[in-house]
Amino acid sequence: MNITNRPSTLLVALAAGALLMVGCDQRAPAGSTTAKMDRTADKIENKVSNAADKTATVTEDAAITAKVKAAILAEPGLKTLQINVETNGATVTLSGTVDNADLRERAKQIASSTSGVKGVVDQLTVKMS
Repeated sequence: MNITNRPSTLLVALAAGALLMVGCDQRAPAGSTTAKMDRTADKIENKVSNAADKTATVTEDAAITAKVKAAILAEPGLKTLQINVETNGATVTLSGTVDNADLRERAKQIASSTSGVKGVVDQLTVKMS
């Protein structure tokens, strides 16, 4: 190859490479089937992610409920059959009846000190003797 042709050959090769790269970087028009499939895939991914988050929250709430019930059961004086425990978003709701105000406070303390609990809603009532 002649030395005078080498720069123009190199220039042609660079131009061809640049054109190929620009052509490969083209996006599909907004109304194309590929673009619609991409949007649908994104929507499905978001829904699956949201469903997984909700499932994790329900599972965590169930575990918190079980831990609070077990701790109340282990506490002398508290009757777990008279205390209902529900958890929603890591907030525990205690309802039912207890024998006195001290046991009411103890039930609230047990619930609030259980790992994972963010808050306690007290709907317990004290039995009238």
